[in-house]
Amino acid sequence: MTLIKSISGIRGTIGGTKGTNLTPIDIVECTAGYGKWIKKTSENAKVVIGRDARISGEIVNNLVVSTLRSLGINVIDLGLSTTPTVEMAVTMEGATGGIILTASHNPKEWNALKLLNAKGEFISAADGNEIIEIIEEGEIAFSQVDNLGTYNFIDDYIERHCNAVLALELVDVEAIKARKFKITVDPVNSTGTLAVPALLEKLGCEVKLINGDVTGEFAHNPEPLPAHLRQLSTAVLENKSDLGIAVDPDVDRLALVCDDGEMFGEEYTLVAVADYVLQNKVGNTVSNLSSSRALSDITTKRGGKYFASAVGEVNVVNMMKAQNAVIGGEGNGGIIYPELHYGRDALVGIALILSYLAKYGKSISLLKQTYPSYTIVKNKIPLSKDLDVDNLLVKLKEKYSNERINTIDGLKIDFEEYWIHLRKSNTEPILRVYAESSSPRTAENLISKIMSDIKDLQNSVSV
Repeated sequence: MTLIKSISGIRGTIGGTKGTNLTPIDIVECTAGYGKWIKKTSENAKVVIGRDARISGEIVNNLVVSTLRSLGINVIDLGLSTTPTVEMAVTMEGATGGIILTASHNPKEWNALKLLNAKGEFISAADGNEIIEIIEEGEIAFSQVDNLGTYNFIDDYIERHCNAVLALELVDVEAIKARKFKITVDPVNSTGTLAVPALLEKLGCEVKLINGDVTGEFAHNPEPLPAHLRQLSTAVLENKSDLGIAVDPDVDRLALVCDDGEMFGEEYTLVAVADYVLQNKVGNTVSNLSSSRALSDITTKRGGKYFASAVGEVNVVNMMKAQNAVIGGEGNGGIIYPELHYGRDALVGIALILSYLAKYGKSISLLKQTYPSYTIVKNKIPLSKDLDVDNLLVKLKEKYSNERINTIDGLKIDFEEYWIHLRKSNTEPILRVYAESSSPRTAENLISKIMSDIKDLQNSVSV
């Protein structure tokens, strides 16, 4: 089983022994470390908590809340919620920080503590490292009985979140209502059940739910990838829906299924939303290095400039701020719309794509055909102790020095018609290898070619 302490928080599998799994002791230690860090920034610290529907969620929630209050930190508990809702609540409540209890797309045996700053954004690498140091030191002073933190439960933040989405200038509520969309939704038996239908009903849509029980018993692999959405595809056809919507357990990733049952493609969620935004407000866009080139194509077409960041939401957000981007995100279906907040948010993605479709006047399957067609192929290489990965990437950079090279996150080699990206995983002992081309076969061949190059170079970079 697994326990991972990183700059963004702590995550792992429930059960087992301290230090090797996500046990109550590890949860308390991590929360206490974060709490000590929070108290350095505010004498009257206040932290917002929210969780997805995982089976372990209530237990983890109780441990986190009790630990924070034992440190003299006031807690606002949103209960069952979504990641973007918690992010927005931090700023709306004027809180010092936030903790989201979710392992996102990981299976039900996983849980995690995702840490936020006072802006409702994921903490920086520097702050994360400082918190890890505090955890490892283990010197935490808890409050005396007269100085314990307060507790306040607020259960209407999903509605507040929905209302904030509906108030956005580019969300055309009346146009969406006029279309009377029929939509099938798969919230994978998590808190998307509470959020997505609520938003769609406010938009006058007819909603059909599958896997709509808030039990945390995920009906399928919770990552919204095409291989896991066949049930939704079938339901869209059976219900004669205009489209299908799938979200992950904490509702920060959005995947769409077309009216013909075909996948819209998680990479193209961001592309389509960006296309709509850029038609109304010319500006810059950002995605990470492993996201589709289609966003760059659309941005250029609409008169803006595209920028690529290192992988990771906090890196995308930092780049968006630096380049004053009007829209950004990640190719996994993560939409970041600054007009609402700097965080991946499936709800704002839904409202914007429906606004686009309402004005477009045609089906989502026809909209898909208007975009450049790319295929991303993904592979990975297990890392061994005798392989010097950094030196390997240097050798590959030298070999392909005539191509456009980006080294802000591993090595990305950008050819005229395709690209390949190699980077060490932040969560697993592997080297990720992604390639994209307009031809699936070309992308596969590019992966094979780079794997052959790596094999040839391995002897010279082993330690």
